[in-house]
Amino acid sequence: MSSINRAILSISIPAIVTNITTPLLGLMDVAIVGHMGSPVFIAAIAVGGNMFNMLYWLFGFLRMGTSGITSQRFGAKDDIGATSTLYRALIIGVAVGLSMILLSRPISGLILSIIDAEGETRYFALQYFDILVFGAPAVLAGYALTGWFVGMQNSKAAMWVSFFIDVTNIVMSLPLVYLFDLGLKGVAIGTLTAQWGGLAFGLLWVNHKFKIVNVPFQLLVSWREFKRFFSINLDIFLRTVCLVAVTMWFTRAGAEQGTVMLAVNTLLMQFFMMFSYFMDGFAFAAEALCGRYIGEKSRQQLILTIKMLFKWGVFIAIGFTCLYAVGGDGLMRILSSEVSVVTVAHDYYWWAVTLPLVGFATFLWDGVYIGATLTRFMLLSMLMAAIVFFVLYYVLFGTLGNHGLWIAFLCYLAMRGIVLTVASGRVVGTIRN
Repeated sequence: MSSINRAILSISIPAIVTNITTPLLGLMDVAIVGHMGSPVFIAAIAVGGNMFNMLYWLFGFLRMGTSGITSQRFGAKDDIGATSTLYRALIIGVAVGLSMILLSRPISGLILSIIDAEGETRYFALQYFDILVFGAPAVLAGYALTGWFVGMQNSKAAMWVSFFIDVTNIVMSLPLVYLFDLGLKGVAIGTLTAQWGGLAFGLLWVNHKFKIVNVPFQLLVSWREFKRFFSINLDIFLRTVCLVAVTMWFTRAGAEQGTVMLAVNTLLMQFFMMFSYFMDGFAFAAEALCGRYIGEKSRQQLILTIKMLFKWGVFIAIGFTCLYAVGGDGLMRILSSEVSVVTVAHDYYWWAVTLPLVGFATFLWDGVYIGATLTRFMLLSMLMAAIVFFVLYYVLFGTLGNHGLWIAFLCYLAMRGIVLTVASGRVVGTIRN
């Protein structure tokens, strides 16, 4: 196996494992409250979880922006720059998290009005939120830490932090709920403890496994460095807003067609999520390695790495397409026991089968552009793709219904990859001798 393939797999495999295990934190909360004697607790956890998903998704730029800058500093062997990037990202993550705590009441009210939760579900979801919001600084600082680990070519560190959080959540939540009889509060406190414990574990890992150097205070608070960091992250933030808009509209369009169709689209979208767990791992490798070779000013290694990443992407996309085409019925029955949902899903299933081939380039290019810190092009591609989605939706949905919705979504994915492919010469152009 070539050194480039080894480098790609050493980053992508732990990242894939992390992507698969990360949802276990929320799943464990659901499993615990599922035995508390009332469905309202499950509903409250679902609503509370969605509240945080909506918040934290918008701040995913803390991971991506940190990864790109750090990988370039790593490649340039700039230890002071890499360390200052970590400190800067942690400061911003904690500051944003503290702001969430201070504004928690209006934020929770706004999100609950959007989700439209009422009665006991609203009461317990708010109880869950009011406790867990104190974990916001830890979660957002954790995003920054994960991005830094990836940029330092060590996604295994992020994987072990994720494992630590999952285990801590289980160890803390179970006795709080069943021994101390704290109910939903116990679940929230257990998760909160896991979040802060995960951040502490990650910082200890940094201290013992990485070369951390003293950073001059003037450099740490440098306006030029903060300006670059915020410029990169603003592009990613606005890109995420567009992504959330498309995702929410896709869900809304499914809900307009009734409960069954909403369930069908949710079921089929799980195939995209399963594929994304794997492609995100290779996107992490793209962030780390492309940023590294740009920092090293190694044009040949950069080009070779991008080519090899796309070979892996084609291989994985074909593999998932074949898996979905052959094993689709079995997979749908595993995901849902509702016969009516699975039956209707067959009418739209082949749209989901095409998702890997249409979407793999989007994931890989996103990783490449993050590593190159060319985030303005990512924003441009997302804006153009969102326009394509909404135009096709309004043109096709009235006549083709749910088929029109899926065509719009697939074209949206394809457009993101096309725009980034057209602009890809800019990536190599970042290396100036």
